[in-house]
Amino acid sequence: MPPKILIVTGDAAESLEVMYPYQRLREEGYDVDIAAPSRKKLQFVVHDFEPGFDTYTEKPGYTWPADLAFAEVDPGRYAALVIPGGRAPEYLRNDPELRKILKSFFDADKPVAQICHGPLLTAAIDSLRGRRVTAYPALELDMQAAGATFQDAETVVDGTLVSARAWPDHSRWMREFLTVLRAKAPVT
Repeated sequence: MPPKILIVTGDAAESLEVMYPYQRLREEGYDVDIAAPSRKKLQFVVHDFEPGFDTYTEKPGYTWPADLAFAEVDPGRYAALVIPGGRAPEYLRNDPELRKILKSFFDADKPVAQICHGPLLTAAIDSLRGRRVTAYPALELDMQAAGATFQDAETVVDGTLVSARAWPDHSRWMREFLTVLRAKAPVT
């Protein structure tokens, strides 16, 4: 059986930041599950930039079913974790079941890929202290408050943690994550 990868997300996650790693990892031969607060059809969003706006806009995106509720996840069954961005991390960081899942991946030093606002989740479990990360640039102060060294770069690799700013950085983010993942949990 191929190694399993867990994606943790919820409503208002950025569509591309869920679907791109989901499809890319499956293409590579990994088995991928999506977990959310409950088993339901999730409503993702599309963030884009419009002329004259100081920040991004948000439009409805894809819908996709969650395979598992956070309470059903056994982290020991998974080789790695993916944390998409969007607005979902703003409320997901308050979920105690998700915080337990996240902590188990970091405690076991398993590969973790995070993007955009996803690092709000890893900050919530104090797993960024002393690490180098990137995130959506507006989170620079949040990352520093979490004890991380923020780098405004396409992708930052710090051990088994691979972070990226946002969906325009997908190619480099997944390329770097797959390098870490293949070393820790190759598809045979």
